[in-house]
Amino acid sequence: MSVQALNAERQIWVYKQMLRIREFEESVKRSFTEHPGVIRGHTHLADGAEASIVGSLVHFRLGDALLATYRCHGYPLVLGSDPKAMMAEIYGRADGLCKGLGGSMHLTDVAHGFLGTSGIVGAGIPHAAGVAWAAQIRKRGEVVLSFFGDGAAKQGAFHETLNIASLWKLPVVFVMENNGYNVVTLTAQEDANAAAGEPLAIKAKAYAMPGVTVDGGDPLAVHETVGEAIERARAGGGPTLVESKVYRLSAHGNLIAPPGVPLHYPEHEAIAVFGRRDEYEAALRGDPVPRFRGTLVSGGVLSSRKADEIKVEVAAEMSAAVAFALKSPFPRLESALENVYA
Repeated sequence: MSVQALNAERQIWVYKQMLRIREFEESVKRSFTEHPGVIRGHTHLADGAEASIVGSLVHFRLGDALLATYRCHGYPLVLGSDPKAMMAEIYGRADGLCKGLGGSMHLTDVAHGFLGTSGIVGAGIPHAAGVAWAAQIRKRGEVVLSFFGDGAAKQGAFHETLNIASLWKLPVVFVMENNGYNVVTLTAQEDANAAAGEPLAIKAKAYAMPGVTVDGGDPLAVHETVGEAIERARAGGGPTLVESKVYRLSAHGNLIAPPGVPLHYPEHEAIAVFGRRDEYEAALRGDPVPRFRGTLVSGGVLSSRKADEIKVEVAAEMSAAVAFALKSPFPRLESALENVYA
């Protein structure tokens, strides 16, 4: 099963979406120093995974659905969610996607097929199977994408869901974005001591489904790999486990500082915990956003001038999102009782 290659226009679209995710999340990160106290609670960035996110979502159609982990800003952005409403939600404002009740870790936009996230590791995986079962019953060729981190592969929900998804041939594609670290534990170290199987895609064999590992820093490779899995699912062939290997360029998340001190992102675990500065600097040199820009420019798909124009356009879009969120009102106290059921 082969996937049609992306034409030049679509490749430029991929680059722009990668850049939008990066700039949105850089705006979130800057908020902690430029607007102290505006973001309350934790945020988790996916810088380094942009190619994996966009390369996968090229194949998303109307009627498809997606569930993700709490490192979730990129998915709804690519699917069409308004970045102003997304930023307002992260700021806890009434104009947010969830009216300020969800925050960074619980974004949801059902109208665009983004069915939500959870702060619980692996919690969205069984939900994705349920949505896929409904899609199977409807028989409209709809597919569900389930995104999660490598840490979720140690959860029972992961194993139970892959088992039933394979038994029932559910139209779901499981995309494990392996960023090398479970918070501050090296994935490779954990595999050696506690979780057999490297690459992690080998776990698919236990559930009689295809398992494949792809370079998550290459959006074209991800497009082809995930595209084949989606075509298989649409055709009734059942699920696939895709291990997309990325490198998280930020720390696991922001740290809660003492009262009066702004929240901040610490140094990356590779440096702060393990002292692996060479590893981190190598990852920065392989940053997928400038890497893909270089590929497009050297290949004659995109001029340097046009690439610069896209960057300016994206920066303005995300600056407007921050301005909107700052002006958005806080939720009314009474809204805490809305959408609550006995």
